[in-house]
Amino acid sequence: MSRIAYVNGRYVSHQRASVHIEDRGYQFADGVYEVIAVINGQPMDEKPHLDRLDNSLRELQMKSAMARPPLRVVLREVIRRNRIRDGILYLQMTRGVARREHSFPTMQATTLVVTIRPATLPPPEALRAGVNVVTLPDIRWKRCDIKTIALLPNVLAKQHARETGAFEAWLVDEGGFITEGSATNAWIVTKKGVLITRHTNQSILSGVTREGILRAAAAEGIELEERSFHLKEAKGAAEAFLTSTTSFLLPVLKIDDTVIGGGKPGKITSQLFQRYVKKLRINKKKRKKQDERKAAFSTSDSV
Repeated sequence: MSRIAYVNGRYVSHQRASVHIEDRGYQFADGVYEVIAVINGQPMDEKPHLDRLDNSLRELQMKSAMARPPLRVVLREVIRRNRIRDGILYLQMTRGVARREHSFPTMQATTLVVTIRPATLPPPEALRAGVNVVTLPDIRWKRCDIKTIALLPNVLAKQHARETGAFEAWLVDEGGFITEGSATNAWIVTKKGVLITRHTNQSILSGVTREGILRAAAAEGIELEERSFHLKEAKGAAEAFLTSTTSFLLPVLKIDDTVIGGGKPGKITSQLFQRYVKKLRINKKKRKKQDERKAAFSTSDSV
């Protein structure tokens, strides 16, 4: 089955999907995006993702391509047409097509693109295997709280990580404090068992998965501090892990050349991983039951 994308009011073949060469996303990276996990055919944490999208649009003084109710319909239609049960939904809005000029166009028609690809829940072996990260200076702009498509510094950081055999790059500010990863939020656990992640401000993106882990930590009774932590503190931590919509939660077993926690996932990391995966599986079961009820209703209605 060929993939189907949504582009400005039309569902089209992924191979033929396109926007104009003077779209401001292409010319200036003048746009925002969201990545949403799809579990058993339904967008996960849809509301916080769309809330964050609205915030990004507002900060860039950009109009939404459509109101939320029809946007939710489009997201579900893209899922349906691609017959995706578990996957990653990508949503992008740009300031649209206009003559190339730095200032905003007077007549703005926001471009909307939605795509999806298959993906699976994190397997149990992901917890055992863990990942390595390298650190790099944070050279990004000073509004990282806006989820903009201007990601070149992130791309360079991720490429450096891959070239050095690491999964991710953690970015370090001028004071030596870790901000976040190129596409993830960063976490450590102190030797006293305190979970630490950087507080939200303009230096990091407030991850939706990050918020989910904060709630999971509270439910598990884990002591938590939202504050800056230095690279030196991270390398001396008992545990470390990263989170994102696409990576879910992955243990970090090495930071640069420093092995964390003896090279094995720690107790708190494992505890949070199991709780988060359980949440995903519960969502899958709920959706399956809903589908079964709908099927039963349709059958009885047709008799």
